[in-house]
Amino acid sequence: MKPHRIAIFASGSGTNAEEILAYFQYHPSIEVKLLLSNNPQAQALQRAERFRVKTHTFSKAQFRDSYEVLNWLKAERVTHIVLAGFMWLVPDYLIHAYPGKIINIHPALLPKFGGKGMYGKFVHEAVKAAGEAETGITIHEVNEHYDEGNIVFQATCGVDETDTPDSIALKVQKLEHMHYPKVIEQWISKR
Repeated sequence: MKPHRIAIFASGSGTNAEEILAYFQYHPSIEVKLLLSNNPQAQALQRAERFRVKTHTFSKAQFRDSYEVLNWLKAERVTHIVLAGFMWLVPDYLIHAYPGKIINIHPALLPKFGGKGMYGKFVHEAVKAAGEAETGITIHEVNEHYDEGNIVFQATCGVDETDTPDSIALKVQKLEHMHYPKVIEQWISKR
């Protein structure tokens, strides 16, 4: 049994989740045990099933008002939680159950362009509208507030005048796929 077990939380297509699943598939000490989603239509669920990783979906009530999600994590002896395109604020009970052991990736250079409602295309539109010369990714620990946890890692890319929100998104996604699995590995091994 591997000492470190990850649960991935994802709400959408799951491209970051797939990179994480592939990266840790044969890892000697870290394994992905679960992929959990608040969206029964999330493509991330199918990606996890292809890697033979157990999945669960949950409602807002199950997530916020019960310990059902926590019970799934405990049943699989999950040691760390990785958010990969997960759109809901993590409730206090989960943060207290996994202090300093929940990590997230944000598609901008925090503290800029963070907070409630700042995700996906909204971030890239805001970066373009602000005339930023660069953007990037921020990987951070999760606390009780959107995008305010301790920053673990940042990587940047340039924003050209000809860039659109869609082309910015592609640049940022490339950084996400390149760095997120490795940073997760380093973050877990340092604990």
